[in-house]
Amino acid sequence: MRALNRKLLRDLSALKGQAAAIALVIASGVMTLMIAVTTLDALSLTQQRFYEDFHFADVFADLTRAPEAVSERLRGIPGVNRIETRVKAPVRLEVPGFGEPARGLLLSIPDGREALLNQLYLREGRLPDPGRADEVAVSDGFAAAHGLRAGDRITAIIRGRLTTLWISGTVLSPEHVYQAAPTDLLPDYRRYGILWMNRRALASAYGMEGAFNNVVLGLEAGASEARVIAEVDRVLGRYGGTGAYGRDDQHSHRFLHEELRQLRAQAAILPTIFMLVSAFLLNVVLGRIIRNQREQVAVLKAFGYHDRDIALHYGTMTGMIVAIGSALGIGFGLWAGSGLAGIYTEYFRFPELRFRLQGWVILLAIGVAAGAAMLGTLRSVRAAARLPPAEGMRPEPPARFHRGWLERSALRGWLDQPTRIVLRNVSRHPLKSALSVVGIAMSLGLLVMGAYQLNAVDHMIDTQYRQVMRMDLHLSFSDPTPARVQSELRHLPGVLVAETYRSVPVRLLAGHREYRTAVLGMDEQPYLRQLLDGRQRPQRLPPEGLLLTDYLAQDLGLRVGDRVRLEVQEGHRQTVTVPLVGVVDEPLGVGAYMRRAALNRLMREGPAVSGAWLMIDAGQEATLFERLWELPAIASVGMISEAEGDIREYMADTLLMFALVFVLLATSITFAVVYNNARIAFAERSRELATLQVLGYSRAEVSWILIGEILLLTLVALPVGWLIGTGFAWALNQAFSMDMFRVPLVLTPGAYGFATAVVLAASVAAAALVVRRLHRLDKLSLLKAVE
Repeated sequence: MRALNRKLLRDLSALKGQAAAIALVIASGVMTLMIAVTTLDALSLTQQRFYEDFHFADVFADLTRAPEAVSERLRGIPGVNRIETRVKAPVRLEVPGFGEPARGLLLSIPDGREALLNQLYLREGRLPDPGRADEVAVSDGFAAAHGLRAGDRITAIIRGRLTTLWISGTVLSPEHVYQAAPTDLLPDYRRYGILWMNRRALASAYGMEGAFNNVVLGLEAGASEARVIAEVDRVLGRYGGTGAYGRDDQHSHRFLHEELRQLRAQAAILPTIFMLVSAFLLNVVLGRIIRNQREQVAVLKAFGYHDRDIALHYGTMTGMIVAIGSALGIGFGLWAGSGLAGIYTEYFRFPELRFRLQGWVILLAIGVAAGAAMLGTLRSVRAAARLPPAEGMRPEPPARFHRGWLERSALRGWLDQPTRIVLRNVSRHPLKSALSVVGIAMSLGLLVMGAYQLNAVDHMIDTQYRQVMRMDLHLSFSDPTPARVQSELRHLPGVLVAETYRSVPVRLLAGHREYRTAVLGMDEQPYLRQLLDGRQRPQRLPPEGLLLTDYLAQDLGLRVGDRVRLEVQEGHRQTVTVPLVGVVDEPLGVGAYMRRAALNRLMREGPAVSGAWLMIDAGQEATLFERLWELPAIASVGMISEAEGDIREYMADTLLMFALVFVLLATSITFAVVYNNARIAFAERSRELATLQVLGYSRAEVSWILIGEILLLTLVALPVGWLIGTGFAWALNQAFSMDMFRVPLVLTPGAYGFATAVVLAASVAAAALVVRRLHRLDKLSLLKAVE
């Protein structure tokens, strides 16, 4: 074995604690990268295959009613290569053994043939028999939530008529990968289901014989989606079209797209932070190791080793640490990534999740780790390779010192000698002290960011479901209803407060930007559905004008006072220009709001409403549900408590799980950083500490010199770390802001307190370990060292 190889093994054995700490930091970065990239790849690949194999449509449109002959005009639009007209019917469902209200959507499928677009993947059973008018295929998630199988029955209210339906099979659809109700953010498989029925049977039940109220289109390669949508709107405008839209605005695809975007942000931001910390650690550790081995490097060169041999030696040391960290990170990343991908199958219904391990992912992880290591060690390795032998054999010239601020201050008389040594050493080595402070501060910043994620998610959900949405039930009506329904709802058993609203689908236009949403018309001072400003204060709706969610206003480039165009997608379908009179702060979803009376005037209608919110007495819930079931005008009943529970579960399974792993990794990294600083300080000052013991200083005094320096640097690093953590949290907040939800930038004292407590505990633990080594110093060997 070559001498350099033996030296390498000896050095790694002596530095095993520090090497393990650095490897842990690298493993953390590689692990977070592997989790995000493998999950992103699995979801992207599965989405692409499912969409292609089952012909997911490119353009979608809803309308009131159009004769089937209109489909020929749609088929003739340039760029369209496939078209499927359908009947679409919202229904209320009653499932045996389930006492709470459930809602659903009935979609037609062609009689006796496979659909051209949005084809169904059969999970169990068969598709409805063309000769049966009472058979349906049910979405897999809804069937699994209720234990439904082929041959079971459910009851539905279709256009006010009670109908018994028999389940022929369970299916999946590329159109409903993310199966959430139109008014919900997350899937609730127990209370919302998709059902597919033969076209003739559904048209007869819903009064759509020879007509359709929904159409999907597939486009030719290279076709302009915008032009096709404009032509579809022109054709369907007279038939009550509510505006065609592409995949980007399709509810299921949009949420999946946002989830993929969030994973890309995680893959870019979090591993970068970990790798920067590991690069910094390698720079500090290897730089100090090389400085302490000046004489060894000089001797090796004197014996004929070339510069490249020395560079390769220290490069190999770094490479071995990186290899160990990368192997650990890849292994744990694959394990955690497959687990997270499994969790996603609960929210995104695919036939199978195509989780795979690709060589480029492993090469990317190793390449990122190696790049960070090279960034951190290149300067130190180059300095070692260029060190002339004659210079290296001479000890470094002693530094010149002079009376500092401590000797000239009144503190000199109040402090004991060990404390003065601590302060003097820190002040005389400002660069070394600054590097130690930065290392500890960065680890503290990671902890602040992790704690921020955990606290901010709770704050986001509490704000939405304690301050914004204060109702218990959300009712949607089949058609716009006279406002007097509010007084009728107040007299139902168990209803404490009832508020109504008018919802109108619109397209908001501001310059070249646009956004499809619905304007919600509400009372002047809503109580159950509050609008909050940036200080969480309830707002009143002005007599005229529009309020937008602040995120939506920014996305459209609008400020208060600007004018925005509204393309109304219902009724007379007029385009109007209204002023933006304010913005509201909401963490979930985006929206547009007006005074209900103003929205009714805009729609050229009387005081009509689209739905209602109810606050109820929980003790009379069952009786109320029975009465609501008897009201055919109510299309759906949503339970806010269940929606809150669903989103908490989703956040716990995805974002909070990732944040918890992040906090655990950040905690271990904090100890690694503090322990490395302590070990390096001990290695550099071991001769000085041994000398003090020989001169008569007690073990406690000598230990305090080392412990005091560690604690002093840690205390100085705290405010710097708080500032870095705030910056990390802001970057994460910006990356994870989307129209589905925004994690607010809320940094509580608890987040800073938790991070500070972990850093202090790590400092105490590291100091205890180093002091243990101090007590086992071989003073004789150290004092024999050449000056």
